[in-house]
Amino acid sequence: MTPEQQTGEHELTQQELSEQEQIRRDKLQKLVEAGKDPYVITHYHQTHESDVILRDFDELDGKEVSVAGRMVSKRVMGKASFAHLLDCKGSLQFYVRRDDIGEEAYKAFKDTDIGDVVGVRGLVFRTQKGEISVHAQEVTLLSKSLKVLPEKYHGLKDPDLRYRQRYVDMIVNPEVRDTFRKRSQIINAVREFLDGRGFLEVDTPVLQTLEIGAAARTFKTHHNALDIDMFLRIETELYLKRLIVGGFDRVYEVGRLFRNEGMDATHNPEFTSVETYQAYADYNDVMEMVEELYSTVAKKVCGTTLVPNQGQMIELKAPWKRVTMAQAVEDACGVKYADWKTDEEARACLAAMDVHCEEKNAKRGDCLAALFDEYVEATLIQPTFVTDYPVDISPLAKRKPENNDLTERFEFFINGHEMGNAFSELNDPIDQRRRFEEQIRVRQAQGNTTAKVDEDYVTALEYGMPPTGGLGFGIDRMVMLLTDNDSIRDVLLFPTMKPLS
Repeated sequence: MTPEQQTGEHELTQQELSEQEQIRRDKLQKLVEAGKDPYVITHYHQTHESDVILRDFDELDGKEVSVAGRMVSKRVMGKASFAHLLDCKGSLQFYVRRDDIGEEAYKAFKDTDIGDVVGVRGLVFRTQKGEISVHAQEVTLLSKSLKVLPEKYHGLKDPDLRYRQRYVDMIVNPEVRDTFRKRSQIINAVREFLDGRGFLEVDTPVLQTLEIGAAARTFKTHHNALDIDMFLRIETELYLKRLIVGGFDRVYEVGRLFRNEGMDATHNPEFTSVETYQAYADYNDVMEMVEELYSTVAKKVCGTTLVPNQGQMIELKAPWKRVTMAQAVEDACGVKYADWKTDEEARACLAAMDVHCEEKNAKRGDCLAALFDEYVEATLIQPTFVTDYPVDISPLAKRKPENNDLTERFEFFINGHEMGNAFSELNDPIDQRRRFEEQIRVRQAQGNTTAKVDEDYVTALEYGMPPTGGLGFGIDRMVMLLTDNDSIRDVLLFPTMKPLS
C-alpha cells in the first residue's frame, strides 16, 4: 500500500488541517502529562531493516525482530489492527492485537497517528493474504508527528512544495528516495573509476580573492577579518592546473560550484561538478576516457549501457559520434564558418537569419556558437562529441596546430543537452595572458569593472605546465540522465528556491 492510498480520497481543507494538528498537539500534551513524552526517548534497538526481513523471510520466519520507522498507514479492526511502517529501505506491514500487547498498550496504539515514528518488536510471519509482516509484541512511540501527511500528494496546489519540503516529498513518494540513493551510487562510481585510473582526489578553495575573467557571473561576499571582497568559485580549473604544474600528473575534484545566473530545467545557481586533469594527454585521450567513464558508471548503477531518458533510449557504449562545431552548423543550416572573413560578416549573417547572439560586438566564434545553439544542440540525441571550437569562445584551450583560429576543445551532448566540456589545456603563458586580457576587455565593455587577470595562474604557467587534457562535467546532469529525470530540481535534495513571503 502506498502512502497516497493510506486513509482515503478526501483532501483536508486548511481548517480541517488545523483541527487535525490541534488534536495531535492535545494527544502529545496528554502523553507528557502521563509521563510518556515520546521526545525524551534517545535510543531504540533496531535489529533489522525492512528490506532484510522481506529478502530473508525464510530464515527469519517465526523469529523476533525489532524494526523502526514512520507509520504510513493504519487499519483498526476492533481488537486487532494492521499498519505499515516506512523505514530507510522500504515499507513493511505489522500486525497489532490487543490480546498480545495488553489493553492499555493497544489503546495507546489506537491513539497514534499516520506519520508518527514508532518502534515495533515482534515475530516475523506471513499473513493469510501472503504479505510478510511483523506480529507485534510491543509498540513504542518514538516521535509524535504534529503535521498531517498529504493524503494525495500529487494533487497539492503548490507545484513548488515538493522542492520546498523535500522531507515530505521523500516520505510520501518513496521513488524520490531511490533517485537520491542512485545519485550517491553515481558519485561513488565516478570516484571509483577515476581512482582506478590513478587520479588523485583533491580539494581546492571555494572562496577566491579574484573574480576571474570567465563569462559566468559570480556570487560576491566579504571577508571581515581581512576586509576584502571575495567570490564563490565558478570552476575548480585553475587551481587544479596549478597542481599539474606542481607535479601531480592526474588530479580531480568533485566540488560545488556557484554561478549567479538564470535558473531553468538544467541550471541551478549551485551545482556539483567533476573536473579532471591528466598530464601528457590531449582532448582525444579525454574523449576516450569520457566514453569509458559513462559506460562504466551506467553499467554499475543501471546494469546496462542502454538507458531510458525522456522517451529516448540512449546508448552510452563506445564509440560515440564525433563532429566539428563548424561541420555540425554547416550540415544543419548551410552556413560555412570558413566563409566569414570578419566579425562584421558573421554578425550580418546572424541578423539575416534572425538569430540572436548574447555577446555584444560578437566575434566570429560567438556567432558560430549562436548558430549551433539555434540549429544543432537540440538534435543531438545519442552521445556526440562536438569538437574544434573557435578560440574566441575557448580562452583556456590550446589552439589547433594546423588552424590557429580553432582549439582542441570538445563538448559532449546527450538527448539535446550539453553534458560536459574538455580541451587540450593551454600551457603557453604568453598566449594565456593575452586571452585573459581580451576576455577582461569584453567584460569591461559589458560594464564589469572588477574582473582581473589571475596573475598567479599565469606565473604558474611560466614555470612550465606539461601538455594536459582537462575535463569538466556536471554530476547533476549525469544523474538526470541515469535516473530519467527532466529537471535538475528533481536530482538536487534542496534546490535553490525563492523564499515565500
